[in-house]
Amino acid sequence: MAQIGQPISRLEGKLKVTGAAKYSGEYNVPDLLYGYVVNSSVTKGKIVTIHTGDAEALTGVVKVFTHLNRPGTAWFDMQYSDMDAPPGAPFRPLHNEEIKFNGQPIALVVAETFEAARQGASMIRVDYQESAFETDLKKHLDAAREPKKGMATMLKPPPPKPTGDFEKAYAEAAFKASAEFTHGTEHHNPMELFTTTTLYDGKGKLTIYDKTQGTINCQLYVGNVFGLHFKNVRVVSPFVGGAFGSGLRPQYQLFLSVMAALDLKRHVRVTLDRSQMFTFGHRPQTVQYTRFGATAGGKITALNHRSVAETSQFEDYTENVANWSPMIYPAGNTLLEQKLVPLDVNSPTDMRAPGGCTGLHAIEATMDELSYKLKIDPLELRLINYSTFNTAENKPYSSKQLKECYLQGAEQFGWSKRSAEPRSMRKGHKLVGYGMATGIWDAMQLPARAEAKITKDGKLHVKSAVTDIGVGTLTVMTQIAADEFGLPMEDVVFSYGDSKLPFAPIQGGSFTTATVGTAIVFASKALKKKLLKIAKSSNPGFKDAEPEELVFKDGLMLYKEHSVTLLELVAANKDKPVRTTNLGYPHALKLRKYSRAVHSASFVEVEVDEELGSVKVTRALTAVAAGRIINPKTARSQVLGGMVWSISKALMEETILDANLGKYMNQNLAEYHIPVHADINELDVLFVKEEDKVINELGIKGVGEVGLVAMPPAIANAIYHATGKRINQFPIHFDKLIDL
Repeated sequence: MAQIGQPISRLEGKLKVTGAAKYSGEYNVPDLLYGYVVNSSVTKGKIVTIHTGDAEALTGVVKVFTHLNRPGTAWFDMQYSDMDAPPGAPFRPLHNEEIKFNGQPIALVVAETFEAARQGASMIRVDYQESAFETDLKKHLDAAREPKKGMATMLKPPPPKPTGDFEKAYAEAAFKASAEFTHGTEHHNPMELFTTTTLYDGKGKLTIYDKTQGTINCQLYVGNVFGLHFKNVRVVSPFVGGAFGSGLRPQYQLFLSVMAALDLKRHVRVTLDRSQMFTFGHRPQTVQYTRFGATAGGKITALNHRSVAETSQFEDYTENVANWSPMIYPAGNTLLEQKLVPLDVNSPTDMRAPGGCTGLHAIEATMDELSYKLKIDPLELRLINYSTFNTAENKPYSSKQLKECYLQGAEQFGWSKRSAEPRSMRKGHKLVGYGMATGIWDAMQLPARAEAKITKDGKLHVKSAVTDIGVGTLTVMTQIAADEFGLPMEDVVFSYGDSKLPFAPIQGGSFTTATVGTAIVFASKALKKKLLKIAKSSNPGFKDAEPEELVFKDGLMLYKEHSVTLLELVAANKDKPVRTTNLGYPHALKLRKYSRAVHSASFVEVEVDEELGSVKVTRALTAVAAGRIINPKTARSQVLGGMVWSISKALMEETILDANLGKYMNQNLAEYHIPVHADINELDVLFVKEEDKVINELGIKGVGEVGLVAMPPAIANAIYHATGKRINQFPIHFDKLIDL
């Protein structure tokens, strides 16, 4: 039976639920030292004096590292040592006395026990020379400038150039909708805290257990920064307790752990506590402006989307916020702008659907408002403007079943039961609203390598350095490999999460399955050729066979009426495993003719308490067109996770920054609100059949990001339908709805 398309449970699931899976801070290491980070309590300025004497005198403390005694580093700078680095100069922990942002790491206390390290950290006193700082985006919108260009521009291109004459078309439009949108800061809060355990072998070689989305990315970073040969740096990360962008870049606990291990020639573990998780890894606060124009029949004629987001003073972190509207809605006149305001904060970081879930809120809420002005059903307005062409790139899509997402999703949700007028649907003292929105995300693929080999026991071993951040990568890669050779899952071993394995890029952007899955296909094809060569030399029946004529099934290689077992082929190879390592890559010449994207449509029902203003998402459905679905069970879980996050983003999640202090004030999970089980009601996922013969060998697209982009605006639109109040600030708190 084919494994692809089967809803197979995660192969590592039992290890995780029984606690047998080891995360980066759980490895039992003898003679281990513990590091605890000291963070700056001011936002900008200089360290005048750092008093470490009391901490150094504490029993169990081995050493206190500061900028004054930090060991020398190579400081290879840097775009080439971090796959996700934005343009600019990366942050360098303990580099000098300068303070760039509140919470910046300024010291590391290393001790024989975690408790001693933590106590020592609490005993350090610092004298600062403070400087004026700016952390308020809205006060500095006039200072917005164009982002600098760099390597990251390849994955995050700037908005397309203007087309037509937007101002003229907008002025002449029969119907118009315009708005300002604001998004607060959100911080990554995965279950697993960021931890690095660095093992020093006494000969200058390191084995590093790190919470990361890219083992090779961290290997390159450590090698370049510390001047080590890459072969002497091994990064291992088989289990990751949540990431979704927070582990794309090497975080500062990695640097500090490695630094201390090299200096002390000891094993060192550094773990960031929950409050320290708020010193890095945030989605940037963003202000957006939209102006859409349409004919009386609903055809969009003019699109203007402008975004202004924060970045740090030392890097230009940019997201694709304003790129999306012409990718969904064809219009002859477009004006798309994206700018940054450097502030005294740490660099923002990719967070699930970076830029997409921010930009789609503005786009889809503006479309919703336009539909009410036109008196056209929101779903019908999107169908009126439907196109299989990407006007932003002037290319057709390799596949696009978004219309079926609309139609099948609406049917299953019961959209036809919606009463058109706002405030017209009730359930007791609660106002009921229906909302919908469109989702889109790039269907990307990067180069990667994979090794495939058949061993003397007839099993298939496949290897890749790719991580599995909890999304089912181990399972789906095993399914892909099993189908290549017609083997049951138990006869396939997939090794991953280790930098010593064949190259894989960081896991993110919803490109991992297409990237590593394609590499497995390439390696499998090459391995089949090797097996055929062996068969031709040992079995006359295969003399005239060509690789594409072979059939692999149940441990056999078949050609017409001839067959040979994989065991026999390895035996004919003198019992040596038959192996190959190959590069999988996107077919650039073929793909350049097409745009590639995954699409979705979300439908939401909300209930708003008319007296309290509280909002409950009572049910929601997301319909997704993502090409061939390798594993419906893990893919469904991916989309459901995005839908839960959507509720968090639209209604709860926000880090509050006090601009007078330049500090985030709710650095804990008690005050940084995220959904609990009681907040989640009926959620459903619908996969629309979509065949794509262009995009890659497997016909697949990623689903990690697309589950998040459409539902937040659908929630906002449902709240408008329920209440008649259009709220364009995320998150939407009850105080905005208290006076209904």
